[in-house]
Amino acid sequence: MDFETITYTLEDGIAVITLNRPDVMNALTATMRAEITHAVIEAGKTARVVVLTGKGRAFCSGQDLGDGADAANMDLERTLRDEYGPMIRAISECDVPVISAVNGAAAGAGANLALAADVVIATDSAYFMQAFSRIGLIPDAGGTYVLPRLIGSAKAMGASLFADKITAKQADDWGMIWEHVPDDAFEAHWKARAAHLANGPTKAYHRIKQALQASMENSLDAQLALEAKLQGKCGGTRDFQEGVVAFLDKRPAKFEGR
Repeated sequence: MDFETITYTLEDGIAVITLNRPDVMNALTATMRAEITHAVIEAGKTARVVVLTGKGRAFCSGQDLGDGADAANMDLERTLRDEYGPMIRAISECDVPVISAVNGAAAGAGANLALAADVVIATDSAYFMQAFSRIGLIPDAGGTYVLPRLIGSAKAMGASLFADKITAKQADDWGMIWEHVPDDAFEAHWKARAAHLANGPTKAYHRIKQALQASMENSLDAQLALEAKLQGKCGGTRDFQEGVVAFLDKRPAKFEGR
């Protein structure tokens, strides 16, 4: 696949999507949003794990405002509905795990793009910022959905109103992200995490996503019923059979993703 604003690699079941506009801190354009959406959808069909990361010193600085006059005249409702929505849904609905490897600043929609992933790993020097109120906007790209669920209403409200920088350590302590790691170990660490998932029970991972995404809206009875249904499907996979045999043989399982 040829792209203008991102790079895409697929090796050993790991699809790496790199935001590739380092001169503007990987700010999002319509083209980039479309390319991310397309790449995530395609990766979900062929890879066993997807990684989103950025080139240069930033993960993503959010919407590319460009010329101030153009930004002020943007049709924000249409842009969010037709461009940001499909991108965030592609990540949420991806059949395989999605990791955000946050290599630097993640601000505005860039922060919420990162937080849309299933697992967020940040380098120590990275930070997250809901910068929207600084220009008279509300958090978007799923921010108002994911933030209260990750860090609770009090932290979500403060982060949105004050638009303060949230360090990687703070984000980890608050439960916003999975982990933060030293800068000099960051790339090796996220690659090892991705390899672990690429060699895991892919069908089970997909159903873990389904179950956890549904849990916030379901009653206990509904969630128990969903667990039973999804577990029944997992029980019919080759990976479950291999997992049981490997356990009994006291050896590591060799999952095929089937």
